[in-house]
Formats: sequence, structure tokens, C-alpha cells
Amino acid sequence: MIKIGDFSKLSKVSVKTLRYYDETGLLSPIETDRSSGYRYYSLDQLPRLNRILALKDLGFSLEQIAQALESGITLEQLRGMLRLKQAEQQQRVHDEQERLLRVEARLRQIEMEADVSKYDVVIKKLDTQKVASIRKTLDTPRDIGGMFETIFGYLGRKGVRPLGPPSGIWHDLEYKDKDLDTEVVVPIAQSFTPGDGVQPADLPAVPAAACTIHQGAYEDFSQAYTAIMGWITTNGYRMAGPCREIYLRGPGPGPTDPNTYITEIQIPVEKA
Repeated sequence: MIKIGDFSKLSKVSVKTLRYYDETGLLSPIETDRSSGYRYYSLDQLPRLNRILALKDLGFSLEQIAQALESGITLEQLRGMLRLKQAEQQQRVHDEQERLLRVEARLRQIEMEADVSKYDVVIKKLDTQKVASIRKTLDTPRDIGGMFETIFGYLGRKGVRPLGPPSGIWHDLEYKDKDLDTEVVVPIAQSFTPGDGVQPADLPAVPAAACTIHQGAYEDFSQAYTAIMGWITTNGYRMAGPCREIYLRGPGPGPTDPNTYITEIQIPVEKA
């Protein structure tokens, strides 16, 4: 039998780690002195310890290693585990490369600007959402206010309670100064009968959307859109769907300062 300290030196594994492996059941000593608590190991345990270390080095969790050791592992099973781990590592490398590209793009942006942009852009996954929707063709963006009056008025009469802030969706993928294909949606949970142009709908999920926050009047949206479109181009993306504007804080029942409005702009994107 070998004392834990000697086994630690022999295996190049710390005493602390050996004790932890004992506590988790990964590698228990062959004997523990009841009076002193000393742990004793055997040379026969080195192959099991080496397998634990090898699997750990490949990125497997201790839970996965324990399952493999307890149930035994065939060559085919090990091959499958390694292929899965290979795919995970490749995805991790891909994600880190994408992050590096974003860092480099931000550095280039800073070098071209006198001040740091107030618009930070992040990529988000947007889940599908049950909404009340109204869609019309507008002459100008300002006309969207009438759509909000219609949809909130109808939902109020039907007793349908909004679950979150409303959104405006601009379906034209190219710039237009009139005949704007516009949709207004309000998140809801309950069903209702359509009317006044208001329909129940499911807002589709978006795998990736470039998102930024604009604080201030709606008339200043051009600054935010310039920033987010520049980010999309610089980072190797392109638009993949209609723009969404989430009106997190906007006009209220009483007087409000437009400078306090908060809007999240979301643009679906895909790699160019």
C-alpha cells in the first residue's frame, strides 16, 4: 500500500485533487485508516487515474468521466465521445474567432472616430412570440402613432392585457420615403377575436439579430441606424429580415420628455 502523499508524488497529482476524487467516487483509496484517516493507494490504481487525467485533458467533465468509468467504455463509445467533444471544441474555436473579429472591427471603428460611439451592438437570438398585430402601408413613419392607438384601443375593449412593450416592424428591406410596409405588434398571452385590422399572430424567431439601444427622440433614430448598419458591414454580416423597433419607454398619458425615450433596434442578420 502507498500513502496518499507518496501516491501524489508518483502520479504527479496533488493530494487535494486525490481527496476530491475520493469524495466524488472517481478514485477511492483501497484502504482508509479509521483512527488516523490516512488514505492508502495501490500501484494497480494508476491506470484508472491516468484514464481520468486523459479524459479530463480532452475536456470531459468529471461527471462524464465517472459515467464512462462506472459503465465501462467500448472503443466505439470512446470514438463517439471524442467526435462529440471534437465538434464542441470546433464550435468553441469558431465562437472565439468570431469574437476576435468583433474586437478587431471595434478597434478599427475607434481608430476612425474621434469619440467612442454611444451605440454598442450585440448579437441576440430572438424567440418566437405570440402577439397582436396590425399591418398597414403608411405615407410617413410618423403615421405609426395612429396604428398604436388602434391596436391598444381594440385590445382594451377586448380585455386583452399586453405582456410587454410594443414594437414597430418595418418590412421594407430597402429605403423608401413613402408607401412604408409597417407592422405594429404587442406581446400577449390570451386569445382574442380579430377586428379593426388587429389580428393574433406569432412573431417569428430570429437566429441572429444585431441589436442596439437608442436613448432619445425618435427623430434621432438615424444616428442609431447609421451605427448599427456600419457595425453589420464591418463585422461581415448582412440584413436578413425586417427591422424591429422595441419601444421600451415612450410617450405616456401625460407630458413626457422625448430625450428620456428608450428604444431597442433589432436587425436580423446573417453572415455575408
